Amino acid sequence: MNYRHEYKHEISYADLLILRTRLSAVMKRDEHAACGRYEIRSLYFDNLADKALREKIDGVNIREKFRIRYYNGDTSFIVLEKKSKVNGLCGKESCRLTKEEAQKIADGDTGWMLQSDRPLCRELYAKMRSQGLRPKTIVDYTREPFVFGPGNVRVTMDYNIRTGAFRTDFLNPDTITLPAGEPVILLEVKWDEFLPDIIKDAVSLSGRHSSAFSKYQQCRIYC
Repeated sequence: MNYRHEYKHEISYADLLILRTRLSAVMKRDEHAACGRYEIRSLYFDNLADKALREKIDGVNIREKFRIRYYNGDTSFIVLEKKSKVNGLCGKESCRLTKEEAQKIADGDTGWMLQSDRPLCRELYAKMRSQGLRPKTIVDYTREPFVFGPGNVRVTMDYNIRTGAFRTDFLNPDTITLPAGEPVILLEVKWDEFLPDIIKDAVSLSGRHSSAFSKYQQCRIYC
């Protein structure tokens, strides 16, 4: 797994407008974004003791969380992801799931995962058995993504964050989600070995400081 640097900043709507103009001048829009943005729906996992949530709140130095995700309501492309954090660096592993497999996991039908040829499926199965991980809540939001080749930089602005509370029927397009507390706009900057000065200057905003904001944590506000 390759680990990347990641900075997060909570920004205002005025900041978003400024950054949208700056970033469009020096970065490319993600080719997968429709009209410059896409809608993300994720199903996050946790256990009865809220292990993933507590480790985030407590700032545990080495932690991980699992989620299933798809984009723009398109259930033909679904991914299982494990996001890890070690000494402030972030890593991500992923594998594809079919719609039927994702629904089985959401329904608690997991026996098939043990025989899967995808190591990440087997790992999630093992941790569902040993740690009691279960589908916990839906997280919805809108993302505006930008990319820059040198440094493998990715800059995103996320907003309209919504929670499914205890709901796990994330493949149902009619599932109702609610605003996750006060509206938040989140700027995320990710890169590999170095962050080019042109990008550093573009995302620089006076008075904004690095944040530990977590969309999963925010979406657990009601449960």
